[in-house]
Amino acid sequence: MSVRFSWCGGEVGAWSILVHGGAGDLPPERREAHAAGCREAARLGAEILAAGGSALDAVQAAVTFLEDDPRYNAGTGASLDERGELSLDAAVMDGATLAVGGVCALPPFRNPIAIAREVLRDGRHVLYAGEGAARFAEERGFFRADPATMITETARARLEETRRGQDGNWADGTVGAVARDISGHLAAATSTGGTVGKRYGRVGDTPIPGAGTYADDLAAAASGTGYGEGYLRTGICLRACLWIQEGKTPQEAAETAIRMLWKRAQARGGILLVAPDGRLALARSTETMSWGACWASLEHLTAGS
Repeated sequence: MSVRFSWCGGEVGAWSILVHGGAGDLPPERREAHAAGCREAARLGAEILAAGGSALDAVQAAVTFLEDDPRYNAGTGASLDERGELSLDAAVMDGATLAVGGVCALPPFRNPIAIAREVLRDGRHVLYAGEGAARFAEERGFFRADPATMITETARARLEETRRGQDGNWADGTVGAVARDISGHLAAATSTGGTVGKRYGRVGDTPIPGAGTYADDLAAAASGTGYGEGYLRTGICLRACLWIQEGKTPQEAAETAIRMLWKRAQARGGILLVAPDGRLALARSTETMSWGACWASLEHLTAGS
């Protein structure tokens, strides 16, 4: 399995943000809309950064926008587990302090990334699961959502395809973002419904620091998307960040990560990276991975799939 696509951008010393809408194999007629959603998410994050806001606020805003868009596998419209229910994972990490907040196997709440941010802010623990995560959320003022308002017909249809042994396809995608702010701090955020038809209780890579999400001002910030078990087995987001710290360019680190995922874990997917100096990179081994990016000025706003 080779790297099918890689990209690099950004401007040394400037703020920057890179967003993804999930790796997979989108039908051609859906690719433009997917890329447009990522472009808008990047723009929202960029506006925060351009105004002097934090990388944490920027990545949370970008991911929140994508959680609210039913075209992606996060929040509303997320993939269903084997019971036909939502079980949501999300994490956010602050590169300045290495503070992390995550939730996993969370029942329906509108924006899991906001709950993950509250876990980070609270600081007592890193990760809450299942009903414990729901209890934490409710204690912090979040409200459970009516599943009917978050489960889409598309998600139900994809689950039925999986049950019939057809390709459930995760192309609608885990969402994520990485950013550098004008103070030089990094952050990463990722949110997902996980694999279509996953077993009850399964937790993927998204909320696990170093696997699907990571940020360290001394190394880099990363967000992954793809076959989660492979990311868990390799700790690929942490590896990619450390490779940048050791001297690889962001693009070299991204491409090396994708090759290792396949060589060591036979996993396909994609990864986003932002280096401490603001340079951005992504790589994927899948047919598509929608993305959006912006840096230095809102004029530098780009997207693709």
